[in-house]
Amino acid sequence: MFTPQGPTLRELAVQALSSTEHGYDLLAPKFDLTPFRTPGPVLDAVAEAVRPLGPFTAGLDICCGTGAGIGMLRQVCRERVAGVDFSAGMLAAAALAGLSADDSGPPVSWVRADARALPFAPVFDLAVSFGAFGHFLPAERPLLFAQAHSVLRPGGRFVFPVMAPPRPASWLYWALLGFDLAMRVRNALWRPRFVMYYRTFPLSKVLADLRQAGFSMELLPLEGLGRLPDSRPRGVLVVARKAGAGAGPDHSR
Repeated sequence: MFTPQGPTLRELAVQALSSTEHGYDLLAPKFDLTPFRTPGPVLDAVAEAVRPLGPFTAGLDICCGTGAGIGMLRQVCRERVAGVDFSAGMLAAAALAGLSADDSGPPVSWVRADARALPFAPVFDLAVSFGAFGHFLPAERPLLFAQAHSVLRPGGRFVFPVMAPPRPASWLYWALLGFDLAMRVRNALWRPRFVMYYRTFPLSKVLADLRQAGFSMELLPLEGLGRLPDSRPRGVLVVARKAGAGAGPDHSR
């Protein structure tokens, strides 16, 4: 939920009428006081699922925002961690937060770049991303996943959580549908566009795009998030593996 210290309705409106990049520059100082930051339980559940897949040497958080995923990477990577984002404001907030964080774990570097053109050689054995895929249109996914593939060493893994979709009878289903429809109208009528959609990331198509990028995949239940009444896990971890040796045991299927 939003807090009194978070962005005002006016600030959110100004952000929503900006470009995606400038909107996040504006929101960055208060981003961690919004519900958009990846919750701690999700980060903890991902760390729990990822740790047995290692050991990992170097990790990359793609679209790192204010750095919520960096702490998780520092738990599972031994030598270095990097965060990349296209918003200078979000990176500045991440670096500032890092100054007051526990300095145990590997060093962190912050890089401003577009995730569709990552400026790295294949030097990472783990890449993660949290809550950013709604900022990419479906046609951009193959390029995005190809870039993730390109920065991994042979055997490296690209992982991200996917939550169980809400049922059509739930209020959340209709809230997300309404949000996406509103954004489509906004982007049809207003420039620059602000790309943020919740219903453009169906798991079956995502897995197909990952295969096209050269990954093999497995899905791991995020047991730390519990299960739904019908016994489905509330979330799964997509583990996309680049072919080759290294990066711990091969769990691909």
